[in-house]
Amino acid sequence: MIGCIIQARMGSKRFPGKILRKLDEKNTILDYVINQSNQSKKLKKIVVATTKLKKDDIIEKRCKNKNISCFRGSVDDVLDRYYQCANEYSFDPIVRITSDNPMIDPEIIDLAIEEFEKGKYDMVTTCNQRSYPHGISVEIFSLNALKESWEKSKLLSEREHVVLYIQNIKNKFRVFDLIHSHNLTHINCTIDNKEDYALVKKIVEGVNQRPILMEHIVKLFEKNPELLEINKNSDPYEGHKKSFEQDKLISNIK
Repeated sequence: MIGCIIQARMGSKRFPGKILRKLDEKNTILDYVINQSNQSKKLKKIVVATTKLKKDDIIEKRCKNKNISCFRGSVDDVLDRYYQCANEYSFDPIVRITSDNPMIDPEIIDLAIEEFEKGKYDMVTTCNQRSYPHGISVEIFSLNALKESWEKSKLLSEREHVVLYIQNIKNKFRVFDLIHSHNLTHINCTIDNKEDYALVKKIVEGVNQRPILMEHIVKLFEKNPELLEINKNSDPYEGHKKSFEQDKLISNIK
């Protein structure tokens, strides 16, 4: 069954509790991630995977109110959380969405699934050779690829960021890079800090259609290029960089 696992937690170090910040009068960041993903025509089930920490009880409660399944797993070993969740719900392949991407486009989710179904791939991704906006990120991978990653990943960065082991060319997975005809990476609608949050609120206010598609966002920025200034200093790779630094520190200690 094609399943989507949305990783979510309250304990963001850069912007604590961000996923329950409201983007409009009724809907939080997490609500938007779920609502947008729910518009996919190919996903069979969506599960929010959070941690076993007490602070994340509120996420489970929110999911129950929205009639969305919630899985509780490891705090720091997100790869293990994904693997255990995928097994519990018999997902294969698995679509990975992160809860800091409320502008996820359901049409691009379906496009990634279509490419995965057409080819004999271990993973299809928009994130390896990026051309889509930051925040419109989709990864779909097989259960076998996830299992091998779970068994063999040793680095903290690999355990935290789930797909780094599959992306590593040394591990010889068949990866298809979904590449857009135009480079749209100047747009960043991932929410890592307050500036990102302010920008996405502007997008929500400026686009009337639901779900909000990438084409709507691109048109909004074309009409209002000043929006790019709001979070121009944000680094969407900051989390990855910190993980790689931790890898080096542990390697030096050993």
